[in-house]
Amino acid sequence: MSSLLNTARPPVFCPGCTHEQIVIALDRALQQLPGAGDKTVIVSDIGCSGLFDVFFHTHAFHGLHGRALTYALGLKMARPELHVIVTMGDGGLGIGGAHIQSACRKNADLTLLVLNNFNFGMTGGQHSATTPSEAATTSGFLNSLESPLDICRLAEAAGAPFVLRCSGLEKGLVDNLIKAIDYDGFAVVDIWGVCPGRYTRKNKFGPGEIREKLEALPVYTGAIKENERQEYGQNYRQKAASLPEPPPLLVVDKKYNPPQWQKEQILILGSAGQRIVTAGELLCLAAMSGGLMVTQKNDYDITVLKGPSVSEIIVWPGEVGYTGIDAADVVVVISDEGVRRRRGAFAAMSDQALIIAAADATLPESPAEVIKVDFKAWKIAGRDRALAALAVLAVSNRVINIPMLKTAIAKRFPEGLAEQALELVSSVMAGMGERSAE
Repeated sequence: MSSLLNTARPPVFCPGCTHEQIVIALDRALQQLPGAGDKTVIVSDIGCSGLFDVFFHTHAFHGLHGRALTYALGLKMARPELHVIVTMGDGGLGIGGAHIQSACRKNADLTLLVLNNFNFGMTGGQHSATTPSEAATTSGFLNSLESPLDICRLAEAAGAPFVLRCSGLEKGLVDNLIKAIDYDGFAVVDIWGVCPGRYTRKNKFGPGEIREKLEALPVYTGAIKENERQEYGQNYRQKAASLPEPPPLLVVDKKYNPPQWQKEQILILGSAGQRIVTAGELLCLAAMSGGLMVTQKNDYDITVLKGPSVSEIIVWPGEVGYTGIDAADVVVVISDEGVRRRRGAFAAMSDQALIIAAADATLPESPAEVIKVDFKAWKIAGRDRALAALAVLAVSNRVINIPMLKTAIAKRFPEGLAEQALELVSSVMAGMGERSAE
């Protein structure tokens, strides 16, 4: 195969920069890969190494500093037949350190070339994650306070199955790149080089010094046997293929005419464990059976099992363009915790609005109509009160009616739970009938 270098955009590095030799070596390596131009994508980020994607006639993706591996993984998962090669400097390595570790753990078939010249060359020669503590940089004494990162030891510890360290100034670079690209898994190549524009102005660091330092470090030449395992994408697709088919999308057809063909804004206020979010889902499904558009937003503490729980629902004959509630038309109150989270909503209600509240709840002042429900007298458990309140709402013929609620229950719950829920609705209907008779 002929060269894949882009003659319209030749390398533009400082004279003597190792990056240019890496460009040439990478081109020679790609020439030995079948279909490399069409089957290769170079992913880069920011810095001098971030220029690589424009130097080759391959697919390319240029992204944010330190984030190149995240894009590369997405590309590889979507197009597993591609050779995905990531070029990153030691600056990007430090900025995206968590992504490096994640890629090592996953073992996706990516090739990471770290162009390691021990400083932020493009932005002024500041120290990077790999800068030796004794080096002179434009960061003053800051790098002397830090221990430099050994890329290879980090990659090995994080689970990378292929780790290679070499000089970009020595023979064998082409063979090393071919070996890394051919490896079926995550391959990390730590390529040492010089930055004549910044680093070597203050530090004696040429081919001899690189060779000397590399000889003093643990040798990494490729495959790490104890880390070798199945490639991430292959493993993912294999396991995903064994999963059962997902259930079909829930379809709710229009079957009923809703009590009101208008916009309604509803708040359901309660506590964790009272199935507030589920009640919101049921209300949405019921409204959909009346041909209405719905939105639902939920608010609860990160503790999940403790604290307030709120569901905000908008019901509208047309498309809902904004999901925020400015003034609630209906508020369902199950506990005081939810009231405290949305206390300001009560004063904003109109005299045409409706509040359905547990008898033991404390309500702020509001012009809205109030229906108090004694759940304890009806022997309704705390976890069932939100559904019972929806039944009260349906009996009141506001927003939804009983047939709409029953349809929602049948859609939302499996048969056994649906039967229990319908029994609860029937008991509420009976209780509301007795209340009316009184």
